[in-house]
Amino acid sequence: MQVLSAAAVDAALTYDALVPALREAFRGDAAAPPRHHHEVPVPGGTNATLLLMPAWTRGRYVGVKVATVFPDNPGRELPSVQATYLLHDGATGTPICQLAGQPMTNRRTAGASALAADYLAPAEATRMLMVGTGAMAPELVAAHASVRPIREVRVWGRTPAKAERLARELGDHGYAASAIETLDAAALGWADMVSCATMADAPLVRGDWLQPGQHVDLVGAFKPTMRETDDRAVQRARVFCDTYDGALTEGGDLAQPLRDGVLTRTDVLADLTMLAQGTHPGRTGGEEITLFKSVGTALEDLAAATLAYERASGE
Repeated sequence: MQVLSAAAVDAALTYDALVPALREAFRGDAAAPPRHHHEVPVPGGTNATLLLMPAWTRGRYVGVKVATVFPDNPGRELPSVQATYLLHDGATGTPICQLAGQPMTNRRTAGASALAADYLAPAEATRMLMVGTGAMAPELVAAHASVRPIREVRVWGRTPAKAERLARELGDHGYAASAIETLDAAALGWADMVSCATMADAPLVRGDWLQPGQHVDLVGAFKPTMRETDDRAVQRARVFCDTYDGALTEGGDLAQPLRDGVLTRTDVLADLTMLAQGTHPGRTGGEEITLFKSVGTALEDLAAATLAYERASGE
């Protein structure tokens, strides 16, 4: 059985290859049953989550990801999300590859946001506001820059030193990047795109701060109790998601307004399958505010694992 390290996964999952692979996956007929969630007690800390995420393509591959989410890890200088992935032959069930799941998860998550942005973000988006400074933040910037001409990035985080560090890192990669101390209407008004990847349990981005023509990408808030935007944001925006089964129930940005009657099921206009298959056009006007909510799906993991395995194997 082949083993792909974090470095090998990083090398294989370039966004110029991953975003098209995800597009094809959402156009296809892979099976991805609902994932299993288990709450794990952490003595003296915030409870963690164990996720089991299976998916398969008939006769080709069967895969499963085992992931953990430990919200207190950033304080330990560790990523919140850690994972491993096991890929099997779809004809025999034989294990063929074990992949480092944490970089794969980061890449496929950012890649899915970039795929959504390719349908929803302004075509000439050059300015991006990154809300959050964790492991996902640089990936989201790179992924969005693979589908839009992002040149300027501003970073906000709860810890200013981390925002400064990320801004320096982005500057080293050629972006005009800077850290900002305040997240407010002026900060949001500057951006063409706003991407959020935080562990927030209360809104950070207010709908009244949004401007016509912006695209909002929400990656955090993977539980119904977590939230990055307020009700006003989903009321003002044209709302999209990665999968209806996940995003409408798992992430508080949509689950809470749906529960409270602020949002209805028909207000969520399309998921990534509909966008990729062309049954919904995505952005249709320059003044629209678009909002994409992602909670992740095993379909994305399988697409990423397949791409990494085949590229590493020379197939």
